[in-house]
Amino acid sequence: MMKIYPIIAAIGLLITVVSVLKKSPFFNFLGLLTLIYGLLKSVGLITAPFPAQVMTMYMAMSVFSLFIYFSIQESTFEALLEPVRAVLADDNKRILRVLIVFIALPLFAGYLTFDKVKPNYEPPVSARIVHPEPVSSIEFRGKPITIIGLENPLRKDAANMAGNLEAGKKIYYQNCFYCHGDDLDGRGHLALGFNPVPPPFRGTDTIAQLPESFVFWRIAKGWRGLPAGSTPWNSAMPSFEDLLTEDEIWKVTLFIYEATGNKPRS
Repeated sequence: MMKIYPIIAAIGLLITVVSVLKKSPFFNFLGLLTLIYGLLKSVGLITAPFPAQVMTMYMAMSVFSLFIYFSIQESTFEALLEPVRAVLADDNKRILRVLIVFIALPLFAGYLTFDKVKPNYEPPVSARIVHPEPVSSIEFRGKPITIIGLENPLRKDAANMAGNLEAGKKIYYQNCFYCHGDDLDGRGHLALGFNPVPPPFRGTDTIAQLPESFVFWRIAKGWRGLPAGSTPWNSAMPSFEDLLTEDEIWKVTLFIYEATGNKPRS
């Protein structure tokens, strides 16, 4: 399926070249959009594909930029709109108008709606343990930490709870929300580029089932700290051991539970 996108890009390039020679801004516009779409989707052949949200953003920016480009000269902009006006207003193109306005566009809109709402029953790519047994201890920046039975020390600091939560919130939005989402629902801007997608923190089936020591371990070590029982594992969760201090990891853990209304499992 991915191999079709370079062909789409080549078709877009061909339309662009021919439309320039024919001096047709309308088909030049369509050709450039086709070329851009094909090139962006072809990125998936050499690295991770762009998430759907990013693709939508890039294409919207392309349409906007091309409209600006073609509207710089009034004569070019008039030529760009001429085929659209002809289809909508010329009585000689009545049949074409009916085909586009009353058949093609409703069918296209219906397909997009169906594609969005249809259930997805794709099987998991590989069997794995989602919540592996935590290791008994880890070495964090050269310091041994016992994970089993470990509690968040900041929960006992009631006097500074508000400040710690605010600090945890800042840490989350500087490091985590790109994948786990602005609303902590696992729908960050980059989420769809990963397999498996980042887990949501809301609900009762993720962090609500886990002690804070588990969350500390996962943030500190990321995918590199997973035991063999959790493989094959394609998680993109990075290790934050070199980026965050022990105190900062506890603060962001505190914020994640507080923001989602969950209580850590004891």
